[in-house]
Amino acid sequence: MTQSEAAPNFSRPDQRATDQLRPVSFQTGIAPHALGSVLVAFGDTRVICAASIDNRVPGWMRAQGVEGGWMTAEYSMLPYSTLDRKARDISRGKSDGRTIEIQRLIGRSLRAVLDLKKLPGKTLWIDCDVLQADGGTRTASITGAFVAARIAVRKLIANKELEESPFNDSVAAISVGVYQDQPILDLNYPEDRDASVDANIVMTGSGRFVEVQASGEEATYGREELDALVALASKGITELNELQKEAIESAL
Repeated sequence: MTQSEAAPNFSRPDQRATDQLRPVSFQTGIAPHALGSVLVAFGDTRVICAASIDNRVPGWMRAQGVEGGWMTAEYSMLPYSTLDRKARDISRGKSDGRTIEIQRLIGRSLRAVLDLKKLPGKTLWIDCDVLQADGGTRTASITGAFVAARIAVRKLIANKELEESPFNDSVAAISVGVYQDQPILDLNYPEDRDASVDANIVMTGSGRFVEVQASGEEATYGREELDALVALASKGITELNELQKEAIESAL
């Protein structure tokens, strides 16, 4: 759906078209001690994604004799990433439910395009730290995590620590929603706050779905609206795939 198809009086807070991403950028090499790292920005949402390797697998894999390696993620919002200071998890003594949900989502998303048997005896860690939050932190984290992980894998292959890339596809994510009765792409915070339907969609570069999280906010939605949201997400993720490729190539 294009801006010309939107209702005549419809306007987004930042004047974007309904199917327009926020400005997206990837600054690679942001964390020199990580094998691969990137500062990903979706508009005013900024996340550092860093990939590290551990030459061992989790205890449960060793105990069960599971072949191959593992990949996992951690996610955190820094205290100054939001308008009101967000307490660190360590200060509260535990991670909140949202943090656990998001880091599991990041891990699932990357494992969907990984052949873990090609990561023998190793664990690939992805750390995603939100510097500034303006909506879509989980989708920015997934999209940036893939870039960081691909850069890390290339270094491992160059150092002869891996024989070949374990990745069999790319993965990216984007938010979509219904805002003022209009399906839109890549919600910023005001849109996310006021949306009647909010969805996060994760897709591979070949167009396969990894995850679709969609919910009505004290509202319901029909099949036509869901189809419109999926079409918007597919368009946005195709554009993100190209930006990911450029960022990975530029890091070589």
